[in-house]
Amino acid sequence: MSAVPSIHAGAPAGAAAPLLEVRGLSKSFRGLRAVDDVSFSVPRGAIVGLIGPNGAGKTTTFNLIAGALPPSGGSVVLDGADVTGISPDRACRAGIGRTFQIVKPFGALSVLENVLVGALHRSPGVGEARRAAMDILDLLGLSSKAHLPASGLTLPDRKRLETARALATRPKILLLDEVMAGLRPVEVDAMVETLKDLSARTGLTILLIEHVMRAVMALSGHIVVLHHGRKIAEGAPEDVARDPHVLECYLGEAH
Repeated sequence: MSAVPSIHAGAPAGAAAPLLEVRGLSKSFRGLRAVDDVSFSVPRGAIVGLIGPNGAGKTTTFNLIAGALPPSGGSVVLDGADVTGISPDRACRAGIGRTFQIVKPFGALSVLENVLVGALHRSPGVGEARRAAMDILDLLGLSSKAHLPASGLTLPDRKRLETARALATRPKILLLDEVMAGLRPVEVDAMVETLKDLSARTGLTILLIEHVMRAVMALSGHIVVLHHGRKIAEGAPEDVARDPHVLECYLGEAH
C-alpha cells in the first residue's frame, strides 16, 4: 500500500501551530444568524468532533470552511494560509476534503471509477491515479467491490465510498458530515474502527459532525459544541459530556 501515506501532506512532528483555525466565523441568511462568531482550532493529526442539536449551525460551518458558502464575517486559516471565502475547487486544491450528509455517488460508474475521479485531481496520470484509488479502497475495505456499480452498494458501503472519494483528493484535513447517520450499531462500530485505523495509518487530520454520540466519544480527542449558531462549549469528551449547558441543549431538544 505504498500510495497510502501520500493521502496526507503532513507536517513535522510536534508542530505547535494548528492545521485549521476558524476565527470569529459568522453567516447570516436574511437576518437569521446561522453561525454566530464561532472560533476553534484543529491540531494537526487530531480528530475533533463538532456536535450540537439539529439546526445548531454545524453543516453551515462546514460549508463556510469548504467554500460552499461565503462567510458574513470571520476567517478560515488552513496551514497558515487564509482560505476565507475561496471557491470549493480552490478549497479542495488547498487541502480541504469533505463528505456530505446525503451520499450521491456516480451511480453509473464503478466504485473504483468514483474514487478515480478524485484521485485524478492530484495524480499526473491515469495509472498513478488508479493505483492510489485502489489503495484507498483497500484502506476502507472496499477493494473487493472496486468493479461493482456504485448504485448497487449498501448504505454502509456508500458511506465508505463517500469517504474514499474525499480521501482521493489527498486532503490535509477531512471534513466528515454524519458519515454514520442511518447505520446500525454494528455498522457504526465498524466505521469507528475504520476511521481510527485511517487516522493511525496516515496521520490525517479529521473534523467530524456526528449525532451518534458513542462514536463521537470513541473517536474525538476534542469536541466543539454549537447551539443556535454559537459555540457553547469545547474541551475533552469527558468534560463536554458533563457540561450543564451541553446537557441542557440536548435534553431541551429531546423534550
